Amino acid sequence: MAAQQPGTSTHPGILLSGIVPPLADSFYMRTETGPDLLSGLPPGETVVLVHGDDSDALPAAQGGTGKTQLAVEFAHALWNGGLVEVLVWVTATNAESIITGFAQAANTVDAGSPGEGAEAAASRFVAWLAHTKRPWALIIDDLGDVADLEHLWPGGAAGRVLITTRLPAESFESRNVSVLPVPGLSRREALSYLSSRLTDHPDQRIEALDLGEDLDGLPLALAQATAVINARQQGCREYRTELGERRAHMSGLDGVSATVLATWSLAAECAHEIPPSGLAWATLALAAMMDHHGVPGAVLTSPASCSYITGRPSTAGGADQNMVRAAINNLATVGLVTIDPASSVRTVQMHASVQAAVRAWLPQADLEQVALAAADALLETWPEGDGGPQLDQALRDCAAALRANDGGMLWKTEAHPLLFRAGLSLENSRLSDAAIAYWQSILATSTRLLGPAHANAVVARDRLAAAYESAGRSAEAISVFQAALADRERNQGPEHPETIAARGHLAHAYQSAGRPTDAVAMYERTVADSERLLGPGHPVTLGSRASLADAYAKAGQIRDAIPRYETLLADAERMLGAGHPTTLSARASLAAAYATNGQAKPAIEQYERTAADQERMHGRDHPDAIAARASLASAYRTAGKLKDAIGQYERVLADRERVEGADHPDTIAARANLAFAYRSAGRLREAIPQYERTLADRERVQGPDHRDTLTTRSNLAACYQQARRLTDAIPQYERALADSERMLGAGDMETLTTRCNLASAYYTVGRLSDVVSVLQRALGDCERYLGPDHQMTQTVRQNLDAATQA
Repeated sequence: MAAQQPGTSTHPGILLSGIVPPLADSFYMRTETGPDLLSGLPPGETVVLVHGDDSDALPAAQGGTGKTQLAVEFAHALWNGGLVEVLVWVTATNAESIITGFAQAANTVDAGSPGEGAEAAASRFVAWLAHTKRPWALIIDDLGDVADLEHLWPGGAAGRVLITTRLPAESFESRNVSVLPVPGLSRREALSYLSSRLTDHPDQRIEALDLGEDLDGLPLALAQATAVINARQQGCREYRTELGERRAHMSGLDGVSATVLATWSLAAECAHEIPPSGLAWATLALAAMMDHHGVPGAVLTSPASCSYITGRPSTAGGADQNMVRAAINNLATVGLVTIDPASSVRTVQMHASVQAAVRAWLPQADLEQVALAAADALLETWPEGDGGPQLDQALRDCAAALRANDGGMLWKTEAHPLLFRAGLSLENSRLSDAAIAYWQSILATSTRLLGPAHANAVVARDRLAAAYESAGRSAEAISVFQAALADRERNQGPEHPETIAARGHLAHAYQSAGRPTDAVAMYERTVADSERLLGPGHPVTLGSRASLADAYAKAGQIRDAIPRYETLLADAERMLGAGHPTTLSARASLAAAYATNGQAKPAIEQYERTAADQERMHGRDHPDAIAARASLASAYRTAGKLKDAIGQYERVLADRERVEGADHPDTIAARANLAFAYRSAGRLREAIPQYERTLADRERVQGPDHRDTLTTRSNLAACYQQARRLTDAIPQYERALADSERMLGAGDMETLTTRCNLASAYYTVGRLSDVVSVLQRALGDCERYLGPDHQMTQTVRQNLDAATQA
């Protein structure tokens, strides 16, 4: 392979989403049994790689025939050849991981709307695949259930879809796909593989053909066998003797052949002998409890992991981490794991059949010990905030694998904190449906094992209600929150801090459900209780006061919100200081409330103070400081102080370029804002180059089909038109209209608006027949999608009447 590979570097012109695994050191180019995917998978087609013929030696559930590595080879060939513009790799552990992968891809190729859930983003990605003309490839690795793609089946004329799975071929009979079985290596390929890997001395390859037949050409077994032969400086004859003896004593394991049981056990013994000796088995057992698609390296070198692997308490100092890394490398040396040094997310991978064999060999006492160590390691590694979609998904996958194989250890005495951390990650990742299902399961289990009044059950119920609220299922959220509040009032009393907090949760649910009167009333009760019981300066009280002010603002009662923001700001500044996060947030909220109420002067004063405080507390290059200056610039522009606004926008752009780089989305957005400010000030000679640069950057970085690119093209066309450069404006309008109609549909408001703007440009240059044609289409679309009485429909009708009479 070339040095430049997906996930390790940036290929000009290619957008990459997901983590493409590396080609294994043991990868073999299959000339007889490997499909030619480059020629056999043209654009517009889908290929599914399934297991070859099922047999005792090669059971389909076991896998190991090299399907994923063939997919990796395909991905690298596309990447290195520049054959696609968008390459997406999705690890299909479950429906949740598919949604996460699709949602991440959606935000790579197109902008999402604020607050968009992962399910909606995934659907948006599938729609993008169907309509885009950019060449793309999507690889879905290890699909476990066709139903996981039921509403997200991908396809499109410009793209290729490759799926690997252990499902039988008949699972795809209802789909328009090509199913290709992947068997073990042929006799010739197995001999060639062994000959290329065993090069120490000629006698090493004696009986190589027989060994290939012993292992049924299974790539997984061949890789482990050759690794052990080289590590022990054996020959094929000696290894075959050990293999025969070991296989004769292997008891059956569902879905794993005696061959794999023998090769992995010989490899484990070999790894255990390599210095630092004695650590390989514990390392292997720990990795076997987590997701076979990849365990983050930090998990395996955490204090809990180091303690379990070394057999003594550890703080994960440098020496212990080095010992653990050496043990992992020993496992890789004998073919039991694969290491991707370029990925901190899917660092260590172990084949699922090897994991199953390792877990089957663990006594119950050892299983409980390693399950607890794995849970502690995942919890220690999981970031408190947003670790990024790829890391969070990898950790969730590891937690899910652990839950499935923990022997009940995670519920021994009470729920392990990992169970709650995994659920919170689902919520933070906006996986609403998955979060609801997860919390329903945790609530049912905790209620059954521990009782409905146990703290675990109470927290699970609160999280279930929050998940309902996040999913927009307001009635169910309110019902659960009301029940939780009633239970706390009955069991803990109406003035208990947890009861007050439950009242606040219910108020928030009312607000989310569009019941502002109920929300305000409940927040007022919460504030009164908090002030009386906890004191005016308590964090809970200040938070409740902020929520009450927000509720007034969202209810449209801005005149009620402002005095509450003012008193909140004064109290927070007096009790916590000007630089406290609560104070900074209150000042920004007050500034926004002033701006909403048309009080430009006090709004600007508060925005100026917010920007100064953020810069003083965090430095001029901190993201919050730059964002505060951007808000100040917007306030200046809204107030008509365009000179001041432009000065701030110029500074924000310069800071973004210096701190984040010219290609960062925030930098590109800052340039677009500056262009708009120039245009608002009538400085069109300065606005146009900024719009042109913004469009070029978005086409290059985000792609021509990204929604931000579409918006920028429309803005540039409008600026050209304003500058009376109609020969430049009209082609941009025409391109924007074609792209918008293709991407968003004829009835989207952006498409309708662009069509009307194009008609205006045609009118300016006297192309009246084109004006009439475009407006007739616009009127038909407006009547169809907006209705005959919509304001835009009426305006288009009037313009069409005027054009036909001209």
